[in-house]
Amino acid sequence: MAITSANQLELLQTAEAVAREKMIDPSLVVEAMEESLARAAKSRYGAEMDIRVSIDRKTGRATFTRVRTVVEEEELENYQAEFTVEQAKQYLEDPKIGDQFIEEVPPVDMGRIAAQSAKQVILQKVREAERDRQFEEFQDRAGTIINGVVKREEYGNVIVDVGRGEAVLRRNEKIGRESYRNGDRIRCYIKDVRRETRGPQIFLSRTAPEFMAELFKMEVPEIYDSIIEIKAVARDPGSRAKIAVISYDNSIDPVGACVGMRGSRVQAVVNELQGEKIDIIPWNEDQPTFLVNALQPAEVSKVVLDEEAERIEVVVPEDQLSLAIGRRGQNVRLASQLTNLDIDIMTEAEDSERRQKEFEERTNLFMTMLDLDEFFAQLLVSEGFTNLDEVAYVEVDELLVIDGVDEDTANELQARARDILDAQAREALEKAREMGAEDSLIEFEGLTPQMVKALAEDGVKNLEDFATCADWELAGGWTTVDGERVKDDGLLEPFDVSLEEAQDMVMTARVMLGWVDPDDLVASEEVEEDAAEEDEA
Repeated sequence: MAITSANQLELLQTAEAVAREKMIDPSLVVEAMEESLARAAKSRYGAEMDIRVSIDRKTGRATFTRVRTVVEEEELENYQAEFTVEQAKQYLEDPKIGDQFIEEVPPVDMGRIAAQSAKQVILQKVREAERDRQFEEFQDRAGTIINGVVKREEYGNVIVDVGRGEAVLRRNEKIGRESYRNGDRIRCYIKDVRRETRGPQIFLSRTAPEFMAELFKMEVPEIYDSIIEIKAVARDPGSRAKIAVISYDNSIDPVGACVGMRGSRVQAVVNELQGEKIDIIPWNEDQPTFLVNALQPAEVSKVVLDEEAERIEVVVPEDQLSLAIGRRGQNVRLASQLTNLDIDIMTEAEDSERRQKEFEERTNLFMTMLDLDEFFAQLLVSEGFTNLDEVAYVEVDELLVIDGVDEDTANELQARARDILDAQAREALEKAREMGAEDSLIEFEGLTPQMVKALAEDGVKNLEDFATCADWELAGGWTTVDGERVKDDGLLEPFDVSLEEAQDMVMTARVMLGWVDPDDLVASEEVEEDAAEEDEA
């Protein structure tokens, strides 16, 4: 069949019909037709030729052209689609590298095989365009709730019809032991949309914390209007959840607004989540206060926060311990997820026992090292002294506030403490030298003899070794492994070296060795300061 003998408008009518059915741009279908006709023409004129087809968008007329490109003589490979400058002179005036000579060629007769091939090209292009449209549509809807109809269940995974495609609700994204039958309506959260060879893959979830947040946004107008903000959500899907909210309007109670009249709003969310119990908690910028709220309904006696380790110790009355922990640790686990802190819960008796043990250890330290009687050592501990450094280098006035301590006694205490510290430093330095510690490390500002000894014990014996250390290797830190925070012990952690101090010392060592340009370091710090100021603004 020759193209010229066909109704030329039929091409455009076919393109519009296909585009309307598949809901894609008609120009994409026309481009697919052009490519399919070009392939058919190549099979007739030769595969090495650069044959192109252009379909007029108004008349439907298909124009077949042959394109030849001017290339360097040494780069000439395809004699059917390329030619040299000399060869091009008979077709072009003053030809240059990259110029093209385009000539129209007669349309081809579409044989059965060529027509079938053209049809396959068009179908493939249409499928690709349809997949791209689906991906873009659902990618824009990622992070929102969608309603669908259950089509089937495969190995525990639910296939959901979401209108213009299918989505997957995996077994581990279902609440509890939910089961669905074909035709059931289902509401899910679009968790992820991926572009894959077989088309866009849409992954749904009913266990994601964001699903609960979106449900509250639908039920509580104040959240939708940004008067109330959901700051954090923690869920044990199908069982219990905690949600932290804050109101930016002093006249609106965030907890009351989320609960609704007679609990109507929160009950709507609970029903959607298969009866999942929800604790609505007021958000507070002060972490200890927020944690006390998060552990409701348990009562908390005392909270001790370790910001660097991101851990928090909570002391509760004996009769509140089981309530604070919850069934199978559920309450404290959800509170930990909500606050993003590791929580240690202990009773008042356990806290008292621990503090008594610390008191005895410090008392024995002062009795042994400073040759004091028990009563005097206990006085020092009671006043807040924890180690010899504090006694040796504290202002004398702070010792004089202790009952029975005059200026001579204070000076004697400090002299004893300094003598012991000096002796310990000399001993640590000797051992460090015995282990091979070099002067470049020993004389480095900021490192005490005890620190040098600790480094030498771990194989860090000179400034080059020290400069290769990471800050967390020195100061310690925390690593998340399988969802749990694991402590990384630092070489200088026993000496209370912070992460910032470790960073400064390592960078100073690198500058001294010439590994880092000081100007680059200053420029980097200025950039960080500017970024911090922008964040504050």
